[in-house]
Amino acid sequence: MEQFELFGNVKKAQNYLESVKSGRFLFSFVISYTETCEIPGITIAGADINSMKYTPPADAEYLHYGYCKTIDGIPMTPDGKPTPALLTKTALESASISHLTINAGSKITPQLPFIETGLSFGKNISIESAMTDSQVFSAVEFGRIVGRNMASLTDCLVIGESIPAGTTTALAVLRAFDYDAKVSSSIPINPIKLKNEVVDSALQRIDSDHPYSILAKVGDPMIAFVAGMLSSASSFSKIMLAGGTQMAAVLAFASKIGFNEENTAIGTTSYITNDQNANFVNLIEQIVDIPIISVNPGLHDSKYPGLKAFSQGFGKEGAGAGGTIISSMVKTGNDSAKFLNLAEQEYDRLSTLQ
Repeated sequence: MEQFELFGNVKKAQNYLESVKSGRFLFSFVISYTETCEIPGITIAGADINSMKYTPPADAEYLHYGYCKTIDGIPMTPDGKPTPALLTKTALESASISHLTINAGSKITPQLPFIETGLSFGKNISIESAMTDSQVFSAVEFGRIVGRNMASLTDCLVIGESIPAGTTTALAVLRAFDYDAKVSSSIPINPIKLKNEVVDSALQRIDSDHPYSILAKVGDPMIAFVAGMLSSASSFSKIMLAGGTQMAAVLAFASKIGFNEENTAIGTTSYITNDQNANFVNLIEQIVDIPIISVNPGLHDSKYPGLKAFSQGFGKEGAGAGGTIISSMVKTGNDSAKFLNLAEQEYDRLSTLQ
């Protein structure tokens, strides 16, 4: 386990890793959407405003088929930077970990088998409430149902997400719950000023201290749904929240509605835990005492600039990359060098599809 960096209660993290080592893993990929992503300059999760809504379903299709159906071409920028889902796909396939997609408010329906929740996408929090209180309630309850069912199928349920501009709605939720949060970004130069302006305007609408009402005003459907999943699933199996800032917001909300801390950990990449513009580890420690597990995927050694870019601030995390890499290494015993080799093979394959 030397390829992992453990934060928070290190002994608890070591025990968590030991407890899942010989068990079954299952990855649930939650796709969602917030119209907050349509604010110019707030995210790079899509080539432009019109294409951002395709990012979550395209990621899901790529994980399922190895190519996308809702978009033409491959999930890679013109200069060769791939979706973080490439790391997730490499991790899942290297360890034969099954996965299932859940639509929790995606604006575009993915073209693959998935669980449909019927949830609506979130609105732009800079100008209106993200959801109604009843929509938050529905999202939490649907999450509880799905979480309970998925947890019964596995020893460790890994939960990842794809939601453009999710770091901005996450920041709003964290600040609304009075946490001192500085969050990461998919962009090397984090648009902190813009995010804070959006969050400040959203926070002015809060007129109740009820957690559901707060989330409805400034959050997104993914946070409500995954918190619901965590609240029920953690009673039945180990849970690894796979992600960075957005999963911190999930924990902040989940701590209001209840979950089993003893069965829960958060897994992410070193690109998040080393981000000087954020305070990820400190933030999780403010919220709850659970294991924080970080993995360095070794992408700084890649021969491909597109993969190396992750270690230089692009993407950093996403589509459950960190948690699935950790899960695959725990299951297979692979190290970062082996993972990098497999990721480069997948990058080669993707490049030939252009």
